[in-house]
Amino acid sequence: MLNSLSGRFLILTVIFVMLAEVLIFVPSIARFREDYLLSRLERAQIASLALLADDMISMDLEEELLRNAEVFNVVLRRDEARQLILSSPLPQPIHATFDLREAPAFDLIRDAMMRLFDTEDRVIRVIGDPVREAGLLIEVTMQTAPLRMAMIDYGLRILVLSAVISAFTAVLLFLAVRMFLVKPIKGVVRHMQSYAANPEDARRIITPTSSLRELREAEEALATMQTQLTGALKQKERLAQLGGAVAKISHDLRNILTSAQLFTDRIEMSEDPGVKRLAPKLVNSITRAVHLCESTLAFGKAEEPAPRLSRIFLADIVSDVIDSERLSVGEHDISFAEDVPGAMQVRADPEQLYRVIFNLVRNARQALAQRGAGGEISVHAEEDDACWLIRVTDTGPGLPAKAQEHLFKPFQGGASKGGTGLGLAIAQELIRGHGGDLRLDYTGPEGTSFEIALPKGEATQ
Repeated sequence: MLNSLSGRFLILTVIFVMLAEVLIFVPSIARFREDYLLSRLERAQIASLALLADDMISMDLEEELLRNAEVFNVVLRRDEARQLILSSPLPQPIHATFDLREAPAFDLIRDAMMRLFDTEDRVIRVIGDPVREAGLLIEVTMQTAPLRMAMIDYGLRILVLSAVISAFTAVLLFLAVRMFLVKPIKGVVRHMQSYAANPEDARRIITPTSSLRELREAEEALATMQTQLTGALKQKERLAQLGGAVAKISHDLRNILTSAQLFTDRIEMSEDPGVKRLAPKLVNSITRAVHLCESTLAFGKAEEPAPRLSRIFLADIVSDVIDSERLSVGEHDISFAEDVPGAMQVRADPEQLYRVIFNLVRNARQALAQRGAGGEISVHAEEDDACWLIRVTDTGPGLPAKAQEHLFKPFQGGASKGGTGLGLAIAQELIRGHGGDLRLDYTGPEGTSFEIALPKGEATQ
């Protein structure tokens, strides 16, 4: 009960209602005391009027009047003259005097609390205004015991009524909270448990139905999260299936390319000048294709193999990439520019760096070809004390918004129609394996630029 939301709400409701009743009780008991004293003044005034009407009343009648008014004596001031109208012996000296004429609320509350907790019977003097302006003031003396007993009786009735109100209010709020808050929350929890049992079943995604704004927002957020998670799980399954298929294809393709590699050895023996010029590039292309198949098989098992770092001439890598891409230009008016110092050497894995630059240049060529207006692709390299910087820039139309949002994410960041988005993801992973970084420098209608940063220093712990 105490561990439930409704149970704790019930207890807090009772506490808060009782606290509110206590705050009401204090001024209420002060008001009751004031009314009690004013009623005694009014009774005393009525008794004094009886004496004023007949100045020759008996002692017995005077005692009866005082007893009915519950006072010891009555003093009435009329026409600036102070008259002791009714009197009887006082059992003890007067303890305190209380003037009810324009008394501050704080004083009334303070005097009431003091009287409530003072158990000794005392005699007090009370001063007030006569009813209907029948004089300047009226003054009586009285005992405090009856006043205190009346205050206690009134307070007990107030507390009992407060307890009943608190219990009734708490029960109503308890039922309301269970109906309008706890029950809908339990419904959301049941949906979450049902979805957790089979998150790939789209039928288990919650449908927002609550009329409460906050709870409906929570249901909508949960529905969005479940929808995204279901899609991610389906994509993960497809990726796993695709990975298995790619691994099988790469295995067979590697065998085919190995056979083709044997034939290229024969081609290199040809005396034809054109064949001699193109044969090395064909051999390099087939060799890279074999290595790519082997890397794909390794990726299917774990991840890209660690780079084998060595000092290589960057210009040779860039030249091979651009020569390969020039053959794919076809009828499109696309030009290439190389701005790489011939003597610049970088520390990298030659095969992996080739794949990174090749992916960037190929993406740029495809973007220019799709636009159909031609353009230029340039590869620029420079270095400083910390790293080597390689920039691949094109004058193409820029990356679409979706491609920018999911850049470097497999199967999501494809910029060209029909692309898989694997190229940039693989390129970034390879550069990170070198301890470097691949980032988008800028993109827009004027073109796109990617920057590769390869560190010169050794890795530090």
